[in-house]
Amino acid sequence: MSRRLRAGLLAGALVPLAAACGGDVSGSAAPASTGGGGGGTGADPTGATATCEWVAARSGNPYAVDVAPPGARVPAEGTVTLRMATSLGEIGLVLDRAGAPCAAASTLHLAEEGFFDGSACHREVDGGGLQVLQCGDPTGTGAGGPTYAFATDVDGDETYPRGTIAMANSGQGLDGSQFFLVWGDSLLSPDYTVVGTVDDAGLAVLDAVAANGNDGSLDPSPGGGAPTVPVTITSMAPVG
Repeated sequence: MSRRLRAGLLAGALVPLAAACGGDVSGSAAPASTGGGGGGTGADPTGATATCEWVAARSGNPYAVDVAPPGARVPAEGTVTLRMATSLGEIGLVLDRAGAPCAAASTLHLAEEGFFDGSACHREVDGGGLQVLQCGDPTGTGAGGPTYAFATDVDGDETYPRGTIAMANSGQGLDGSQFFLVWGDSLLSPDYTVVGTVDDAGLAVLDAVAANGNDGSLDPSPGGGAPTVPVTITSMAPVG
């Protein structure tokens, strides 16, 4: 199978599992009302900033979790680190505010709201071209997310090597709360917002998840399944 064909198939494989983006958000939705704070800070950020447009999730999704978005003005420089404590160990997530300011701000905001706490990482894939753990749906169904979404941020040059953190989406140009952690170099079309990197300790945890495998419940499409040894996010919070 050619790299291009495989990448296209793998990109499609992520579609049903996007955070509220699996047919549950719309780019033409009216803008959602903004909450206070820039990226969960509770105040307008200083230094370089970006303006994010948060749109309302499509109504009628029973898996959407009600949460207000961050403020529209968010930090656009430096990084912020989240400590994601899981049932199999701690994973450090280093979010790139300069490269993906809206995705970083939203993920930080949701972490501070306790949105991810107690949620299962619902999908593990260990195929030759896609080696990821997908998390971020508080309902554990693969169809859940917040009641807001935001634009996918790509420039066409994205790659997904080991250690990448990227946002899942359904190909509609919008992201929600679900993200995937890449434990092995993955061949994907450049359609997924790269929001940061996993630290070395976190990669060791992902290697253990990969070694445990998955139950195959999502084969043949979209692929993979629930981790054989469940992975639950017990808490996620900024470091420092």
